[in-house]
Amino acid sequence: MAKRVIIVDDSRAVIATAELALEEMIDTGVIEFKSYLNPLDLLGALQAGAENFDLLISDVNMPQLNGLELAKAIKSDERYKTKPIIILTTESSNEMKMAGKEIGVTGWMVKPFSDEKLVKSLKMVLGV
Repeated sequence: MAKRVIIVDDSRAVIATAELALEEMIDTGVIEFKSYLNPLDLLGALQAGAENFDLLISDVNMPQLNGLELAKAIKSDERYKTKPIIILTTESSNEMKMAGKEIGVTGWMVKPFSDEKLVKSLKMVLGV
């Protein structure tokens, strides 16, 4: 069964780049890929039980809700407490990474990212 991967980023270009990088994994049925431009839409769907994921990839700097606030809200829900979250961002400060670690994010990837690094990270986190 395909693993469900969700990416939330307010940039259509970043979502398109990630989808292209993961194209082989999507086409071969290893992962199912879904994207959200607005983190509040994703959070609402998760809280309502209308959405689920095996791995979440999130930007940090988004106008509606930043990625760390999103991760904190998701991790506070028992249903998603153990689900992996990778932060994909231009932010690379140690303070920001530590804040993410305290929340429970699984990994931190700095933009721009290479296709190979993204694929390798997903395979490692999902065990595929």
